[in-house]
Parts: sequence; structure tokens; C-alpha cells
Amino acid sequence: MPGISMPVLIIVVVAIMSIKIITEYDRMVVFVLGRLWKVSGPGPIIVVPGIMSAQRVSLRTVVLDVPPQDVITKDNISMKVNAVVYFRVMDPEKAIIQVENYMYATSQISQTTLRSVLGKLDMEALLSQREKINAELQQILDSHTEPWGVKVTAVEVKNVDLPPEMLRAMAKQAEAERERRAKIIHAEGELQASEKLGQAAAILSANPASLQLRYLQTLAEIAVDKNTTTIFPVPVDVISMFMKKN
Repeated sequence: MPGISMPVLIIVVVAIMSIKIITEYDRMVVFVLGRLWKVSGPGPIIVVPGIMSAQRVSLRTVVLDVPPQDVITKDNISMKVNAVVYFRVMDPEKAIIQVENYMYATSQISQTTLRSVLGKLDMEALLSQREKINAELQQILDSHTEPWGVKVTAVEVKNVDLPPEMLRAMAKQAEAERERRAKIIHAEGELQASEKLGQAAAILSANPASLQLRYLQTLAEIAVDKNTTTIFPVPVDVISMFMKKN
């Protein structure tokens, strides 16, 4: 360019390249000649090429999908379990210096912790105690990632894939349990009905007139339907009386 010397042009280009814009949710860990200088951001900062270097770290919550893990429970049942981990960087300096790749490290420790924790439980506890398991996983992961400046805020076990034969066995067990409950309810109904019938028989036997009135009421109910056949119940003691005479 006419009127501008080459050194000045180089300085201008280097100055433009040195300006970095850091967004609100990011921080920049700046090194000078290989030594940590400071953590900058948000806003514009200057990183001189060749002398200074910088690594960007996001402070937003990261949703990490833990791939399905092969887990053998305490009662020797094989299943696949996956989970989701929510974490964020609280200290950008530690996240860059204390661990090579905090994202990869958090992913690996999440997988190993998921296998080790679930392997100590039986299948029934794994299926019924989700909240307790999530809290335990979150506590263990947070204690491991704290030296890296990473805070694990939540862990959720998503899917538990059981083998087909185990699903069939559980379906049979549930069906048997429903049948057992149905039989118990039916037996309790029969017991209550027999108790009420016994109370009614005691009341009717105390007053023979009430038994005759009940008999006539039953005949009236039968007549309402206009049936051509009417059945008259005869007490057994009356029949036995005639049989004795013969």
C-alpha cells in the first residue's frame, strides 16, 4: 500500500489478529511464554501471537450422554444401562491445567462410576430406587471432578434394558401376583358374605314369623318377573318327618 511501510503494516495486522472477543458465557485462560498469566473475559482481550496463547472454556451447563454400559447386578442379571450427566466448569484455570481434556475425563469417569455403583445393587433395587441411585452417582462424580474445577449438578439414569427372557419372567411374575390378589379379594368377599348370612340366619331363627315374611317377600319378587314356573322351597325337616312315618 502506498504511504504505509511494511513494518507498520505488519504491526497493524498483528494487532488486529491479537484482538479476541470473549462472550459472556466463555472465559479465556491466557498463557505468556508457556506460563499461566490470567483468566480473562468476557469482552475483548489481546493475545499476541508467538508470545501468548489462550484456551477458551465455556461456563455453560454441559449435557453429557453416557452411552449404554453392560452392567451385571448383584443378583447376576446382565443388562444395559445408560444415563445423562449435567455438569459445568466452575474454575476455568483448573479445568485447563489439572486435566488434559476435562470433557473426555468426565465422560470416562461417568461410565466407570455407573458400572461400579449399579453392579453393587440387585435388579429390584435398581428399578425401584432411581432417586437414591441418581443422588449417589452425582455425589461420587462430583467428588472426582472437583479437583478439575468441574461441578456435577445432576445425574439421571435413563434407560434400563433387560434381556428378553427376564422381561418374560417379570411378566409371568406380575400375572401371578395379580391372580393371587384376585383370589385373596374373592376369598375375603366370601368370608364377609358368610358372616353376614350367619348374622341374618341368627336373627331370622330368633323369630319364626320373620322367616315366613321373608319367604312371602321372595315369592312376591319372583312373581314380578311373570315367570310361569314358581319354585316353593320346602324345609328339609318337613321332608324328613314324612320319611320317618314311612
